[in-house]
Amino acid sequence: MQRRQLLAALGGVTLWPAKLWAQQPAMPSIGILGVGSAGNSPQISALRRGLSELGFVEGKNVRFEYRGAERHDQLPGLATALVQENVALIVTIGGTPPALAAKAATSMVPIVFGIGTDPVAFGLVASLSRPGGNITGVTSLFDEVAQKRLALLHELLPAVTTVGLLVNPTNPNGEIQAKDLRQATLQLGLQLHVLHSKNEADLNSAFMEMAKQRIGALLVGADGFLEHQGAQIAALAVRNSIPTISFERGFPMRGGLMSYGGSFAETYRLVGLYAGRVLKGERPSDLPVQRSTKLELVINLKTARALGVDVPLHFQQLADEVIE
Repeated sequence: MQRRQLLAALGGVTLWPAKLWAQQPAMPSIGILGVGSAGNSPQISALRRGLSELGFVEGKNVRFEYRGAERHDQLPGLATALVQENVALIVTIGGTPPALAAKAATSMVPIVFGIGTDPVAFGLVASLSRPGGNITGVTSLFDEVAQKRLALLHELLPAVTTVGLLVNPTNPNGEIQAKDLRQATLQLGLQLHVLHSKNEADLNSAFMEMAKQRIGALLVGADGFLEHQGAQIAALAVRNSIPTISFERGFPMRGGLMSYGGSFAETYRLVGLYAGRVLKGERPSDLPVQRSTKLELVINLKTARALGVDVPLHFQQLADEVIE
């Protein structure tokens, strides 16, 4: 017994998972922390698929506790509430802000994130191969292909000389996206206007500003709130005759012109696999951050016609999906 106590004193950090699992009920709970209503999102559907591959089925042998924020400043309180619920682990969706909030809320409850940014740069993990602590996850190509989104928009609309970038100012990667695109627009001979929106009221103001600046096309920055508001952004874009490209396929599905970015289906399936492995007892610190490299281009031809945008056949053939 003395030897066991000594080992626990010297290596308490490495022993925490076993203690944690021992305290869990027969049906463990996964805390889902994100932006907006998460229950029926593509991310959750993909998460379920990943978990099912390891034998975990929601309602059968695992429960989900959903916490969705309308604004980023609500995330810390929601993360703390999940910790107090004694969840077995926390899965974050909707980018960097939920992951940062979860990490700040606990150093004990395991965390698995799905993000489109560099987790090392934002201090989420020590390194990709050795995350350290209680957190790991999956990165996808959302921020990294922002310049490609600009190039696609420019190819489709070569006469447009002024473009807008819509970002959430409360998201720490918003300015990074703006910085990357400023250089890219200069190289293409374009002007870039950065517009901010952190709530629904801001969206209307942003589109009014676009009209004043005579912005001819718009890029939607990668952000959980902006994803959640995709239908409203799509409607405003059509109403104001502004061709728009977003980072996620749900945007053209809800009436936007097109999207180009990482696959939610693949990213969050991998998140689900990691969540399942953690539930089976593996430490997040032993699971290297994975990288999802699947990209998707989706075009809505009905919206293109409404905007008066001609989408050439060769451009359509580049798409993974064309919505008629």
